[in-house]
Amino acid sequence: MTANDSYEVTKFSKVRRLPARGTYDKGQIDGILKEGLTCHVAFVADGRPVCIPMIYAVLEDKLYVHGSIASRLLKSMKAGVEVCVTVTLVDGLVLARSGFHHSMNYRSVSAFGVAEPVTDSVEKERVLGAVVEHIIPGRNAQLRQATDAELQSTSLLSLKLEEVSAKVRTGGPRDDEEDYKLPIWAGVLPLSTAVTGQPIADARLPVGVNIPPHVTHYSR
Repeated sequence: MTANDSYEVTKFSKVRRLPARGTYDKGQIDGILKEGLTCHVAFVADGRPVCIPMIYAVLEDKLYVHGSIASRLLKSMKAGVEVCVTVTLVDGLVLARSGFHHSMNYRSVSAFGVAEPVTDSVEKERVLGAVVEHIIPGRNAQLRQATDAELQSTSLLSLKLEEVSAKVRTGGPRDDEEDYKLPIWAGVLPLSTAVTGQPIADARLPVGVNIPPHVTHYSR
C-alpha cells in the first residue's frame, strides 16, 4: 500500500483501542461511506457537546452534510468549530457464551476536521443532487430542479477528508477457553439494512404513474 492509497495517521485519527481492527485504507473507507445512509456529526456548541444525525454524500475528497439553514451546526461552523463525523454499519450480532464477550461485527469510519459552509448556489444544487443519489441512485434525474427558495433554506457543509480512519470487526465470538465446552449456542446473527419492503405509493399520486426501476430494484 502506497501513501496515496491510505490516509495519514494523526493523533486524532489513530485507532487506539484494539488497533488491529483499525485501517486507513482509502478504498475500504470509501466503500463504507458509500454503503452508509446517515452519519453522526459531533461538535461543541456553547460549551456543551452536541451530536446530530444527518444525511450526507461524498464527492471527490469531501464529505457533505445536509440540514436546515437554522441548524445549530451551521451557526457553529461559521465560528470555526471542529467536528467529528462518524458512519457505522452493523453487519451482525456476535453471540458468545458469556455476556462479557458478546459483541457486534461492524464497519465504522471517523473523520475529523473543520466543516465549511457551501454558499455557491450552483455548487449547492450539485451537492444536493449527490445527496439524493447517495440515498437512492437514479432518483435525482427524475426530480424537478430545486427552487432558489429551497436552496436558500438548506444548509450544506463540506468536510475535507484528510484525518480519517476506519475500524472493522469480523468473525465469531472470542470466548474464554474454558467456556467453549459449555452447552450454550454461540455464533453470529447477520444483520443487513439492504432488505426493503413493498413500496407504498403516495396517496395523491396521479393514476398511471408506475414505480420506477430505481425504487423496485433498490439495493445498497
